[in-house]
Order: sequence, then structure tokens, then C-alpha cells
Amino acid sequence: MGIQDIIRGKKQWRGHVARVQALPPDYRIVYKEMQKYLFKVGPVDLADGHLLSGIVDFFEEGVAAGKGVLELIGNDVAAFCDELVKDSRTYADIYQESISGKPGTAKG
Repeated sequence: MGIQDIIRGKKQWRGHVARVQALPPDYRIVYKEMQKYLFKVGPVDLADGHLLSGIVDFFEEGVAAGKGVLELIGNDVAAFCDELVKDSRTYADIYQESISGKPGTAKG
């Protein structure tokens, strides 16, 4: 990863944060809780940014439609997040594979 990639990544992240800040307060609160939860759950592809930006897209559409955030996702933020990443590989999956000794996994 070169310096230009780092700079480009920072610009993209700042743009993402600006979009989140433009959301209404209730949406921002829920987004931040979702973000914290997803960082803990650890889907491997979270770093590529598509999941988080997709959530912001979804929220922006909800705002434009005049819906409250809980109308969109329901009352259980964790369950909504789990549904989003149910088919994604997590760091916990990788760890479990590594200690189970499945073929093709590292064993230390």
C-alpha cells in the first residue's frame, strides 16, 4: 500500500463520516451503534467499506422517505446487523478454522 492509497482511503473515510454527520440525530446514534457492533463481530470484508457505505445509503433513503430509523431496522440493532453479515466470513470463523486443524488452514 503506497502513500497515495493511504491518502485516497482517508479522503473516502472523511467523505463517509460527513455523510453520517448529515443524517438526523436518531439515525446517527443507530449508525454508530451498528458500527461499534460490526467492528466487534468483525466481518473480514468490513474494511473494504461497502457494508458501512451501504448502511448510509439505506439510511439516506429512509430519511428521504420520511421514515424513522427504527421503522427501517426494527428495535434490535444487533439482530439487524447479524442479518446483514450472516453470510460473511468473520475473524472468529478464521480463528475457529485455525484451531480445528481443517485442511488449508494454518496450524501453529
